[in-house]
Amino acid sequence: MTSGFDQYASLGSAMIKKNNHSRYFHRALTLVDFVILNVVFFVVVMLNPNVEEIHGRLVWLLLNLAYVPVGRHIGRIHKIRAMQMDRLWLSVFQAVGSHALAFIFLLYLMGLDSIPWQVFGEFYIGATAMLTLWWLGSHYLLKNYRRGGRSYTRVVIVGCGPTAERLLSEMKADPGFGYRCQGFFDIYCPPGFRHKDLYSGNIGDLEKFVLDNSTDEIFYTISGENREAVQLILGICESRMVKFHYVPQISPFLTRKFRLDSIGQMPVLEVRNNPLERGVNRALKRGFDILFSGAFLLVSPLIFIPIAIAIKISSPGPVFFKQIRTGYKGRDFLCWKFRTMKVNAQADTLQASKNDPRKTRLGDFLRRTSLDELPQFINVFKGDMSVVGPRPHMLKHTEDYRRLIGKYMVRHLIKPGITGWAQVRGYRGQTEELWQMEKRIEHDIWYIEHWSFLFDLKIIVSTVINAFRSEEKAF
Repeated sequence: MTSGFDQYASLGSAMIKKNNHSRYFHRALTLVDFVILNVVFFVVVMLNPNVEEIHGRLVWLLLNLAYVPVGRHIGRIHKIRAMQMDRLWLSVFQAVGSHALAFIFLLYLMGLDSIPWQVFGEFYIGATAMLTLWWLGSHYLLKNYRRGGRSYTRVVIVGCGPTAERLLSEMKADPGFGYRCQGFFDIYCPPGFRHKDLYSGNIGDLEKFVLDNSTDEIFYTISGENREAVQLILGICESRMVKFHYVPQISPFLTRKFRLDSIGQMPVLEVRNNPLERGVNRALKRGFDILFSGAFLLVSPLIFIPIAIAIKISSPGPVFFKQIRTGYKGRDFLCWKFRTMKVNAQADTLQASKNDPRKTRLGDFLRRTSLDELPQFINVFKGDMSVVGPRPHMLKHTEDYRRLIGKYMVRHLIKPGITGWAQVRGYRGQTEELWQMEKRIEHDIWYIEHWSFLFDLKIIVSTVINAFRSEEKAF
């Protein structure tokens, strides 16, 4: 009979065998992070030799000690399976900021307070740049490494329903995620199950399978109301040191990003995640809008006056075109633009087309370069609009499309913007077919649910680049 100690030793040996490869690979990547910080600091010291002369090796020691409390946080970036630039930048700023706090605290604790702030500035600017480049590169290398069948995670899926099938499809969609499905387990295999070749047996057979095949993680997709099954799988994961994931059975029509909340001890998923519902985010976005629009309006006469004179010369009528449009939470507001058309009776009902005879020659240029939108910085400063957000539509379009597109009014959960995610992705201008407006709404909703300050900056930069390119759909 095998003793408990022997069983534990055998299990420990199996865990080491199956995890060493991936663990050491991630440790190697994290070691490079550590080396980068030292190399950047070495360069800064070379540029400021008085730092080394005064403090010598003690500063180097404190630099590396400061890495210890934030090293695990820095290393987590190498385990992210789906990288986004917003998430990358946030992780870089968090890592560098955490290290700065720890490093400066240790320096002042040791009485080394004579180091110029210029040195800190040079070091952390350099560290931010180098870590960003390295994390982008290492993530690309890691995904390609996984696509080659290495550093993968062995997983078992519990359940043979639609949720389990969708989960496997997502895992297979990008081999760079590094998942390898070993099999499916359920109470029984339904007749319509599409992956019968991977069906490995009843839930009662799972523990032996996990031990024999060195499974790393289990994804549970059966209803959480099945108390006995949940307790059984959790018990297997805890006794065999396997990571447990609960995959809620969510309709495929609800594919958006969720936010986890709770009522007492009951977890609740919010279907419509809106980061701008949080006061801090709203304050950040509004503060940026005021500063950005205020700075622009201070210098706007240099742009507005020449354009106003040109408009007056090109055709009779007012310089500005003011139109009531649908804004935040469906409220109407007066939207400002430079007039780009001859005065006409269809201005509030008929959308501009590519060769619209109502446009003036100057107006066509203003539209192609998006200069006609610049007066909307007045709306931004007043609070009717934001620099970035879904484009405001005329009232007739709101009434028409709210009947045709079920999600149309969701775009009004935040303030409209001068530019937006849909615009920089090419969904702007005339919408001749319904699918074009549907794609615009899809991008607007995606922006709302994935908003971040860095995302706004990315859209602004893309807008400026597109303006110089003179987009085809800007008419």
